[in-house]
Amino acid sequence: MSPHRRGRGPTIRTRLALLNAAVLAAGGAVLLAINWFLVREALGDHSATVIEPNAATELAPATTTPAVPAEAATVLPARQFEQFRDAVLHDLLTRSAFVLLAVLALALLAGWWVARRSLTRIGAVTAAARHINDANLHDRLALVGPDDEVRELADTFDAMLNRLEKSFAEQRRFTAQASHELRTPLTLQRTALEIPLAQGLVPDNLRPAIHRALAAVDRSENLIGSLLALARGESGVLTPRPTDLTDLARTAIADTRAEADDAAIAVETRLAPAPVMGDPSLLTQLVHNLLANAVRHNHPGGTVHLSTGHSAGHSYIEVTNSGPRIDEADIPALLEPFRRGRTGGLGAGLGLSVIRAVAATHQGTLTITPNPAGGLTTHVLLPTAREDTEQGTRRVAAGH
Repeated sequence: MSPHRRGRGPTIRTRLALLNAAVLAAGGAVLLAINWFLVREALGDHSATVIEPNAATELAPATTTPAVPAEAATVLPARQFEQFRDAVLHDLLTRSAFVLLAVLALALLAGWWVARRSLTRIGAVTAAARHINDANLHDRLALVGPDDEVRELADTFDAMLNRLEKSFAEQRRFTAQASHELRTPLTLQRTALEIPLAQGLVPDNLRPAIHRALAAVDRSENLIGSLLALARGESGVLTPRPTDLTDLARTAIADTRAEADDAAIAVETRLAPAPVMGDPSLLTQLVHNLLANAVRHNHPGGTVHLSTGHSAGHSYIEVTNSGPRIDEADIPALLEPFRRGRTGGLGAGLGLSVIRAVAATHQGTLTITPNPAGGLTTHVLLPTAREDTEQGTRRVAAGH
């Protein structure tokens, strides 16, 4: 049984078949009753045709037997006729009932089969509704078949997807354009703060304020970079090249080493080749966010375990960190943009959102599991470079 149907009643296919059988059973029962009464009346109307000749036959040899009144002579044939009539009616009822049951069984099977064929296209609409999400809004049903209500439903669904795809595209384009536009004034602010600071033109009493302003600029630039990565990750526009997650992991370790050392966090690795076919810049952002989240949402003196590898046609990167305990029910909220969880952190709250978007764009999966002792285990699974290349070749061949 499908998990989507667990605990529910019969399918609409079964209900239609049962309804058709019930209608046939009711009609057949009424027809059988009418037929039974008609046959009974017909036998009663023609009883004289059978009884009177029999009575005349029994009265014919009157010369050799004592005379018998005519009423008495007809008693025996009348009783025999009644027995005959009852037997005929009982036989008619029994055989008709068996025939009706057989027809009902056939009608039930035929109704279920017809309903199944009729509802197959509705099943296609349901499957598409389950499959399509914000990462593959470009997919369409394009249902074929007769121009009926099901076709109208599928066309309406495709029209809704067109509107959603346009809305999502406009939102992502606005996010990307706004992020690009914001980079210029932030760069000017940084320059305006760093030049006098480097030249010693800032009084000592203003230096803390200048450093706080520079830290705010850093956070704003990180936010803009995350927004750009999120917009690119959700857009599905990739520049794929063979990439190894292990190389990206080494780069991320080097980039976060200073932050990890400041918090006395030990980063342990177990690296094996993890080839993928993907956009290097987006995958770099994915790996960096994985490690940065593990370091920032930790406690002083904690640990981070990072491993990469591949098996069964997929490459993976997994990061496990110590830290505060997190409930399973809180995991979906952590995937929402601008959510930092209970620990706050230095980031903009977009780390896991970016990871999920980039993984989905690369046809991968993101799994987050709370650790019993605290912290999270984050596992990203992506198709290997070989498998992705073969799929791309098959898609090109199919297109030609």
